Amino acid sequence: GQQIRNSSLGRDVVSVFVLPPSIAELERRLRGRAQDSDEVIAGRMAKSQSEISHWAEYDYVIVNNDIDIAFNDLLTILQAERMRRDRQPGMAEFVRGLNKEFDAR
Repeated sequence: GQQIRNSSLGRDVVSVFVLPPSIAELERRLRGRAQDSDEVIAGRMAKSQSEISHWAEYDYVIVNNDIDIAFNDLLTILQAERMRRDRQPGMAEFVRGLNKEFDAR
């Protein structure tokens, strides 16, 4: 995330950090997948602790209590970011047109 923000793309990037509702739930989800050994899960848990410490560096944070709600939160962020004034290059011309309509009245 830091590398992207520091690159030429940085201005166009929106970062979202997804947190688990609890550490116990994170471990339960990892174990529930039944894909990894205890050693791999322990490593992932240790890595998660390090990653979570960087949460404040992100633009948005979502707590994934429920996958559907978290997904909708992400869609809301995406929609809001697309609506930002600086991400709508044709808006200035549109507003000029509106002003011309006022002037013609």
